[in-house]
Amino acid sequence: MKTKIIRFVSVLTLALAGCALGPSYKRPKVDVPTDFRFAASQGTHSFADLPWWEVFKDPTLSRLIRTAVTNNYDLRQAVARVERARNLAVVVRAPLLPKISYGGGVGRGRNALFNSPFPLMGDTESSAQANLNAFWEVDLWGRMRRMSDAARAEYLATENARRGVTIALVSEVATAYFRLLQFDEELAIQREATNAFSGTYQLFSGRLDNGAASQLEMDRAAAALANAASMVPRLELSIATTENQISVLLGRNPGPIARNAITHQPLEVPDIPAGLPSELLRRRPDVLASEQLLVAANANIGASLASFFPRIGLTTFIGNVSPELSAVTAGSANAWNAGASIAGPLFQGGQLRAQYRGSKARFEEAKAAYEQNILTALQEVSDALVARQKLGEARVHSEKAAAALASSVGLVTQRYESGRSSYYELLQAQQELYPAQRAQVQARVGELIAVIQLYKALGGGWQGQGL
Repeated sequence: MKTKIIRFVSVLTLALAGCALGPSYKRPKVDVPTDFRFAASQGTHSFADLPWWEVFKDPTLSRLIRTAVTNNYDLRQAVARVERARNLAVVVRAPLLPKISYGGGVGRGRNALFNSPFPLMGDTESSAQANLNAFWEVDLWGRMRRMSDAARAEYLATENARRGVTIALVSEVATAYFRLLQFDEELAIQREATNAFSGTYQLFSGRLDNGAASQLEMDRAAAALANAASMVPRLELSIATTENQISVLLGRNPGPIARNAITHQPLEVPDIPAGLPSELLRRRPDVLASEQLLVAANANIGASLASFFPRIGLTTFIGNVSPELSAVTAGSANAWNAGASIAGPLFQGGQLRAQYRGSKARFEEAKAAYEQNILTALQEVSDALVARQKLGEARVHSEKAAAALASSVGLVTQRYESGRSSYYELLQAQQELYPAQRAQVQARVGELIAVIQLYKALGGGWQGQGL
């Protein structure tokens, strides 16, 4: 009979241990469209499925990306946060297993102070004891399991946050790199403009000395030269600060950055659709991280609910006690104890109820953040898609404008040298040409950066090869 009772209690304990209070997590229903706005083509494949080294064909940029992923300090901090969260999850899960500890002590003395509660009546005596202790809290209500689930979800959130930092870092390096190539090209155009206006100024200076030009023409030529020259140091400043930015992203002191010319290393973008918006929920690291925080908040509701119920613990003790140290390890145990404990709240001043309500409010906050992150992700993808489309159209028009203006400058220069056009026609053509050439470069780089932003917004492609 006694054996049957023990078996029944054991089975009941195991059955209760399989239960956990609180709601089971279910992903909130969100209104996700069937296709991205401004998506040019439909399909289940996504541009983000490609690894980054198949998107960027510039070997110099690839080396910079690998260096940044290895040395960047923001990414190192993110990795350390992941390791901290992983170990915290182990700490929180540990109470699910029994705790076993040991203890012992030796002593020699006389009087009741050292041997209480039995006084030695003035005799001197030695004592020694060694023991093993075990304690296990029976997780009947799932409090510790819920806490463990929450800690694991927070760990996964930090892992996704680390991936988000990696994506942002690689995107920032690539964007800064193309900006640097843009400034190089603009600087070359501006120096060419300065040389052209300098030649015009020299021409008018000679003609003024010979009385064939007016002071007005001379002043206009000087102003055009000064305006063109003033842009050179501004572009040199942009180049220097962008190099410093990339250097810091690479985890090193500010310095020059090796690069290629933008005309020699074009970005080849395959015509691959953005994919399905529903896939964004499983690819974007910020969306995944916010969902894991939602999972953690849901688990904490169960943990706070279980706090209303009593905690049951099982304890055991086994050891040896001897008046002589040499006799402690001899023979069988002569001291043991086994027992159970129970403790539960009666009056906490509303603390437990407030914790429970607070955990539910935290869940609603995490849910709103999760849904907002999804909307933001959809917006960023749509913005990148339309930016790539419109900046591509702008680049085509800019190329046509620059080509037409270059032709007009050549024609008006010939007409001016033959005396059939005025200087103002030549000046106007030159003043329109060089800004148009710079606008062409800006549109081209803008299109490249839009591709980078699309790749980042889709949340894929950066993993692998150390990323």
